Amino acid sequence: MTKKTNIFGSLNSDLPSGLVVFLVALPLCLGIAMASGAPLFSGIIAGAMGGIVVGYLSKSHVSVSGPAAGLTAIVLTAITDFGAFNIFLMAVFLAGLIQLALGFLKAGSISNYFPMNVIEGMLAGIGVIIILKQLPHAVGYDADFEGDEAFVQADGANSFSSLFGALDYIQLGSVVITIISLIILISWDKVPFLKKFKLIPGALVAVIVGVVLNEIFTSSGSSLAIAKEHLVSLPVPSSVDDFKAMFLLPDFTSITNPKVWIVALTIAIVASIESLLCIEAADRLDPQKRFTDTNVELRAQGIGNMVSSLLGGLPLTSVVVRTSANVNAGAKSKMSTIAHGILLLVSVLAIPALLNKIPLATLAAVLLVVGYKLAKPATIKHFWEKGKYQFVPFIATLLAVVFLDLLKGVALGMVISIIFVLRGNLKRAYYFRKEAYEDGDIIHIDLAQEVSFLNKAAIKLTLKNLPEDSQVVINASDTVYIAHDVIDLIKEFKEVNAVEKRIELSLIGFKDAYELENSKYENNHVFMEHSALMDYRNKSISSHKEAIEELTTN
Repeated sequence: MTKKTNIFGSLNSDLPSGLVVFLVALPLCLGIAMASGAPLFSGIIAGAMGGIVVGYLSKSHVSVSGPAAGLTAIVLTAITDFGAFNIFLMAVFLAGLIQLALGFLKAGSISNYFPMNVIEGMLAGIGVIIILKQLPHAVGYDADFEGDEAFVQADGANSFSSLFGALDYIQLGSVVITIISLIILISWDKVPFLKKFKLIPGALVAVIVGVVLNEIFTSSGSSLAIAKEHLVSLPVPSSVDDFKAMFLLPDFTSITNPKVWIVALTIAIVASIESLLCIEAADRLDPQKRFTDTNVELRAQGIGNMVSSLLGGLPLTSVVVRTSANVNAGAKSKMSTIAHGILLLVSVLAIPALLNKIPLATLAAVLLVVGYKLAKPATIKHFWEKGKYQFVPFIATLLAVVFLDLLKGVALGMVISIIFVLRGNLKRAYYFRKEAYEDGDIIHIDLAQEVSFLNKAAIKLTLKNLPEDSQVVINASDTVYIAHDVIDLIKEFKEVNAVEKRIELSLIGFKDAYELENSKYENNHVFMEHSALMDYRNKSISSHKEAIEELTTN
């Protein structure tokens, strides 16, 4: 049962958390807009609508929505092909409508089938990407300003090449501010003296210290002064016309363009899957372990995208980086994400000049801490100790998310998990054992609780290799379901193979659906008594019952 939370009941923790998320989201919204080939302000609009609109409508208490790097390639290609940003906005509006429809069709239930090791692998992979992406900013190399979840960049480079390239562009002032910011962030919750100020988030203190330090460096003419290109860069409107020009409307006349619908469908599918994955991750991160209605989430995301497009904003999804920053900052309810959206909208309109003094190095330090918490060595060790069936999908997802992208990483993890489930299912369909007996060997085949068609091959091989003149007991005492294919297989074994090999066959423990009496081999014939059989869960009653009756009748 979902725990209800009063969004006004934890303002002392939610408002500071919203401020932290705002500081993290601000440069990311700008960077994703820049990488997408869209106006910078469109990223801010998406972030604000993700906070205010989706935050209000969603049932998630800690997730944060906004523009995501996972959509960057799709957005860049679409804007380039359309040649006009307002045509692209029409595609975003339609994508929102599709998501709204998916929500009413209850497509959100797909998220229930993502294994937890895959979700954890996705989180750890994003944590690694965050670290790789922010290390260049931490040393003052800000050419790679393309979002928080993408390994491959729009210019063909990648996170590793940017990392090594940063070594040639180290800016000492950025390094100093990064180190001081990290010291503040790490010690803020650990030093007893500083715990007295726990209502003030460490990230906010780090940002303030970073701004003050750089102002001191600049005013004193120090070589440590951080240049403008290494600070947050927001558009500053100089007139009413400039302000109005920042908002754009979709080109509704392009609704008949088939390419617009194709882009809309692509955005809707990708954004929906990413949002569902991130919602699962958000519920996992939530300290109170509350559950989110994913169908409501799809509808909230759809409305959010529609409103964002009507104001000239990019498409949005639920985003893990901002969500994890929100949780780490101590958010208790969705008031935090709503507050972050309001701050985004108000600040860029009211105090852009002040925000443009924040060093990117300070924000990089905040994200480095977030990345480490997502990809802690302890998490990797935890799955290693759980064995290969848990560790392999986890580590495969992690590496694929880092080197490919989020969706491909999760898809690979899912495929590996399914393969392991099938292998485990094949092995656990029955237990094969022998017992010493004075008249010979008794071979026991104990069927599992459920025996599906996937187990047919393994059972067939076992029956084929049974020795002649042996005694065989097939025990279904614990079985509640057995597939029609397996029934046919046992029938064939009884009528043909057991007779040819002079095998004395006993069927015991069949209950309810398979209530079979004991059978014995006599005079080279298999004799079985049978009673009425019922199909498990009343599925395929007639055909299934006929098959079992035929199996158990001489």
